[in-house]
Amino acid sequence: MTSLAAPLQPTPQNRLLARLGPSDCRRLLACCETVQLRAAEVLCEPGVPMSHAYFPIQGFISMVAMVEGRRGVEVGMVGSEGMLGAQVVLGVTTAPLHALVQGAGESLLVDSRSLRREMARSPALADVLHRYVYVQMAQTAISAGCLHFHLLGPRLARWLLMTQDCAHADSFPVTQDFLAYMLGVRRAGVSAAAGALQRRGLIHYRRGNFTVLDRRGLQAMACSCYAAGERCQVDAFA
Repeated sequence: MTSLAAPLQPTPQNRLLARLGPSDCRRLLACCETVQLRAAEVLCEPGVPMSHAYFPIQGFISMVAMVEGRRGVEVGMVGSEGMLGAQVVLGVTTAPLHALVQGAGESLLVDSRSLRREMARSPALADVLHRYVYVQMAQTAISAGCLHFHLLGPRLARWLLMTQDCAHADSFPVTQDFLAYMLGVRRAGVSAAAGALQRRGLIHYRRGNFTVLDRRGLQAMACSCYAAGERCQVDAFA
């Protein structure tokens, strides 16, 4: 992880911090450094203390629930709308999940002690971060239900929409092996589901790169969990 020399901007590109007033935002940014997240970089492991929190700007992160004897399954995704390290907001340092970088890019990094200190100084910061903890709790619950009850095709459509949202782009690199890992299925299942979406003209997949061609059509194919996840963010910050 390499720190960048570029100065932090008064208005951050992380949308969670952009909800703060100017003075609260400036104080927190003074505690942050800008780092580069590398694809497939592991940022935390379950049961291990986490000394920093991440506020992605361009990169995005997959949160994976690990199961003994298995590779695990993705239960959440963090992009520029949120943060990694929500347990720090609650005064807990131990990470509950495995987190790895899905999309490379910049992130703000703040040590846990400084973040808790600024929360104590700023009721506005504490309020924003507590509301985001609710968002992550709700989205994790939605993902658990999605994994158990919904078919792979609609789940894949949801995952592609979420990734497009985090990547802020119609095209993004991802292999079928990685998709199988994130969705907790075999590679053959991902290949069949992606092929069905491609035949419908909703996506294009070639050599480890997905392109969303018809977002509205993909939304129609996705399970209801995508809209439910969007609603919980709206409800949290209403």
